[in-house]
Amino acid sequence: MLFLFFSILVLNMICFLVPRRLSWIEILVTTLFGLYFEALVNVYLDLKYDLYGVFNKGVDWAGLIPHFGMYPALSYLVLNFYPRDKNITRIIVYLLAWTIFSVAYECISRATDVLYYNGWRWWYSAIVYPLIFLILWYNLKFTRWVIKKSLSAD
Repeated sequence: MLFLFFSILVLNMICFLVPRRLSWIEILVTTLFGLYFEALVNVYLDLKYDLYGVFNKGVDWAGLIPHFGMYPALSYLVLNFYPRDKNITRIIVYLLAWTIFSVAYECISRATDVLYYNGWRWWYSAIVYPLIFLILWYNLKFTRWVIKKSLSAD
């Protein structure tokens, strides 16, 4: 639990210290989308199929700590520094770096009993994380399109 609280503190401090490249509305919309997406996925993979979970099996109030403490901060950092150029090599390296970080963090979370696997494997996460990061990125692009569209309609 100490690892979890320390990492939440550090990641959220980093979020406030790094130069902000996203607008406040982009941060709000992508954070809410990320939390919704994560909750939807966990309803099936955690609650229905019991492949993994946070702390204890089933719905657990303590599970809200990483969900609200870590996921918004990580989503923000991933999107805030996402390469703005169209260089596919840079984007792939960027996604791989965040995937390695995320899988390593997941392994530490397992070792500290924050996260447990029950049929899930770490390499499933290694496959899924780049897709999750791309979904978050495309949600941000869609959000920017909607904002631009609404501003031009006025």
